[in-house]
Amino acid sequence: MNTKYLDKLEYVKILNILSSFAKTYIGKDMCLNLMPSNNKAEVQKLLNETTEGVNLSFRKGTPPISSFSNIDISIKKLKSYNSLNINELLDVVKILIIARNLKDYFFSDENIDLSEFKILNRYFSSLYNNKNIEENITSKILDSNTIDDRASKNLYRIRNSIRKLEQDIKDKLNSFIHSSTYSKYIQESVITIRNDRFVIPVKEEFRGQIKGFIHDMSSSGSTVFIEPMTIFELNNEINSLKIEENLEIEKILDTLSSILFPIVEDLENNTRLIGRLDFIFSKAAYSRDINAIEPILNDKKYVNLIKARHPLIDKDIVVPIDINIGEKFSCLVITGPNTGGKTVTLKTVGLLCLMASSGLHIPANSKSSIYVFDNIFADIGDEQSIQESLSTFSSHILNIIEILNESTPNSLVLIDELGSGTDPIEGSSLAISILETFFDKGSLIITTTHYPEIKNYALITYGFENASSEFDVENLKPTYKLLLGIPGKSNAFAISKKLGLSNKILDRSKSLVNSENISIEDVLKGIYDDKIIIEKEKLAIEENSKEIENLKRALQRDNTELLKQEKEIISNAKIEARKILLDAKEEADLTIKEINSIYNNINDSSLKNLNNIRNKLNNSIKEKSILENNSTNSNNIATDDIKIDMTVYIDSLNQYGIIKSLPNKSDQVRVQIGSATINIDVNKLSKSNKDLSKENKIITNNTKSSTLKSKNISQEINVIGLNVEEALVIIDKYLDDVSLAKLNNIRIVHGKGTGKLRQGIHTFLKKHPHVKSFRLGTFGEGEMGVTIVEIK
Repeated sequence: MNTKYLDKLEYVKILNILSSFAKTYIGKDMCLNLMPSNNKAEVQKLLNETTEGVNLSFRKGTPPISSFSNIDISIKKLKSYNSLNINELLDVVKILIIARNLKDYFFSDENIDLSEFKILNRYFSSLYNNKNIEENITSKILDSNTIDDRASKNLYRIRNSIRKLEQDIKDKLNSFIHSSTYSKYIQESVITIRNDRFVIPVKEEFRGQIKGFIHDMSSSGSTVFIEPMTIFELNNEINSLKIEENLEIEKILDTLSSILFPIVEDLENNTRLIGRLDFIFSKAAYSRDINAIEPILNDKKYVNLIKARHPLIDKDIVVPIDINIGEKFSCLVITGPNTGGKTVTLKTVGLLCLMASSGLHIPANSKSSIYVFDNIFADIGDEQSIQESLSTFSSHILNIIEILNESTPNSLVLIDELGSGTDPIEGSSLAISILETFFDKGSLIITTTHYPEIKNYALITYGFENASSEFDVENLKPTYKLLLGIPGKSNAFAISKKLGLSNKILDRSKSLVNSENISIEDVLKGIYDDKIIIEKEKLAIEENSKEIENLKRALQRDNTELLKQEKEIISNAKIEARKILLDAKEEADLTIKEINSIYNNINDSSLKNLNNIRNKLNNSIKEKSILENNSTNSNNIATDDIKIDMTVYIDSLNQYGIIKSLPNKSDQVRVQIGSATINIDVNKLSKSNKDLSKENKIITNNTKSSTLKSKNISQEINVIGLNVEEALVIIDKYLDDVSLAKLNNIRIVHGKGTGKLRQGIHTFLKKHPHVKSFRLGTFGEGEMGVTIVEIK
């Protein structure tokens, strides 16, 4: 695209704002140098990048991108197998740290489907990270000035020797300056360093009293800094060790640099990828900041902006506009008063098209659509040139000539105040001719004007359409609303009358206006007023439609809820019936087995056992009846009546449980059912006269009976058709029974379905105390529809 017109549409200001969201120098450069593209495929890719960035940042927060130094020189050194200094190594390792943090950010959450982020997945996957190299460097380099003592054994030895020598020197000098012989010569009882050697401050008049070397003198000349002869050799030893220390540090830096030689291309690629990701998430952050959307790209050469807002105007005061050009007409003529928003409309359309073509989201409502133009031309603003002796009119005409020469059928042309700056009659005629030329070429044109001839021409010419900037005559203020299909009416007489101009002058003015023009103005006024009434009625209809739609949705929700409740009741009834049948079958099997055993060994004791079995069956029937009565006649529990360790009946599960917590803010309590604990709404609980603690005691006292029952338990349980919560309660009780029965393996039949039930059961089995291991069934065992469990 021709960059000459970008400044006229304030595109560069958008780039400056965009760059403020970038963290890295590469990201900022990419933001500041972002140019619109006229390739639709490229534009769509850039928009997809931004959309993925927005979606990912909404779900995972801001990515851990931070600024880093330019490592181009370090990369060149590494490519030439040269060593890096401490700061360069730290700059390089920061790239590795950022890359690792970014990979963790993107890949850490297993609940996010990464296939939704195809473009970003490619970038994040290409990042290189190596924690071993990171730790190797950061463990040896503490900061930009310090190598760790333990970076090598030799360095530790050298520094330890230096510290011992320094302490010896300080001890000797302290004895020296505090001795009765020399203390009177000392200016101040401190030890200092000059030229990397330990010295003491001596009064200038006593310099000859202390044998040693003078290394410095105070600015006043009253103090000399002397290195006593007694520590001369010790200072020399320290300096020798420091030279050795520097050589050892160079070896360490050589070694650390060498581990970077094989990954130099990965480091170079990392800087590009981090910069690219910074650029993408800057676009995403800007999109969120201006509440923008991804526009739809169309192939039919039209622009449809819905509630579009100029991004440089304060979002609290900007007035959104609706504009559609290219489908029914190709040339839009906007008329209306000065300061009415005509120029802002031009800039909004042009700027939003430029932003979209650059891969940026636009501040508009969803379903807004743009065409990727090969060029967007704009002649906006006063371009009077004193140096070239050009008038405003001449400057505009030169621009329009250039646009006429460069524009194509796939161009968007925006012209402000076409034909102004010269004689109105000639200017309006010239403007109409220019618009016809653009129209014949096939370009889309939006222009503003004050000339009535142009708006009259648009009224009667195919492919042309009028629009107006609304003006509030009562308050003498523009509303900045754009009204499509309505030419702007003249407000000169109405405004003058409102301001107090005499009726005599106004009447004379009206008499001077051509009667044909007056009738057109009257027609326009009628259309304009009707349009306002229609717009208001349209808004009222839309509000009513919304209310009707909301009522419809509410009714649908209520109906759906009733159907859901009905299904739950039927489902719960089926579950209860299934449980009763399973329990009855199990008890009957056990009873029959006992009876057969007694008949095989018939005697008086056997008859007594038969009577006991009969009583046991009667008691079981009575217990089932009590259970049924309790479930039928149960009463809901008030929230205030809830107590810890209270026994309740859970209607939806047809199970008894013990309350383990008081109601929370959502009116839910924790209820223990067997060894499982679930959260459940209070309104799903009923009062119960049962005492589970007593039942538990009875069960304990009847271990023999329980064991006998458990030994006859089936090795398979079927929970197909149950939801996860219902299935887990049944499976938990079943696992307790099979554990008592000392079964080694059991089968849980859950079906294939959506996999949600299987997943819930597997999660439960992982933590169950009776489960040693589990697996899915193989061919012939039921495959994905069955889980084989090994019991501890």
